[in-house]
Amino acid sequence: MFDLMTRHWWVLALRGAFAILFGVVAWVWPDITVWALVVLFGAYALVDGIFALAAAFRGTRGQPRGMLVLSGVAGIVLGIVAMAWPGVTAFVLLMLIAAWAVVTGVMEIVAAFALRKELRGEWAYALTGVISVVFGILLFAWPASGAVAIVWLIGLFAILFGAVMVGAAFRLRKLGRDARAGHGVGGARPAAY
Repeated sequence: MFDLMTRHWWVLALRGAFAILFGVVAWVWPDITVWALVVLFGAYALVDGIFALAAAFRGTRGQPRGMLVLSGVAGIVLGIVAMAWPGVTAFVLLMLIAAWAVVTGVMEIVAAFALRKELRGEWAYALTGVISVVFGILLFAWPASGAVAIVWLIGLFAILFGAVMVGAAFRLRKLGRDARAGHGVGGARPAAY
């Protein structure tokens, strides 16, 4: 799985870049309407789900891909539902976003723990999951916040999440280059036998 992730590090970087873009758009237009927020979130969840599925299906036989498939399907379904139901109330939207953030975050944390035997620095991937879970819990805890505050919070989450994801992608890229150059994972040379 380590080789698969290091070869396709750019997929993680694209997911992160899209999250940052989504966050910046949310900040630039803080008075965004609920309809526009639903469409933006739906597009983000849909694209994120597609990238997660693409990463899962590029894997090799026998690799643990179930979490990526589940995350991808959840993102696609949530994106389609959000875009097909733009008249959704702010409260329902908030609960959908909170549930999606918690589920996605838990899956990323589980994936990071599964990778710890193959990869040093899995903490960066786990951190994206922790940020996602914390964001979802905060949204569940304060559902009555104003729409502008919610937009700013969503924008902040997306920017933080995206930045950590881009950082993790470039870390995977470096680790993959080191491993292919014969330096081993994390820059340590393998023992000569």
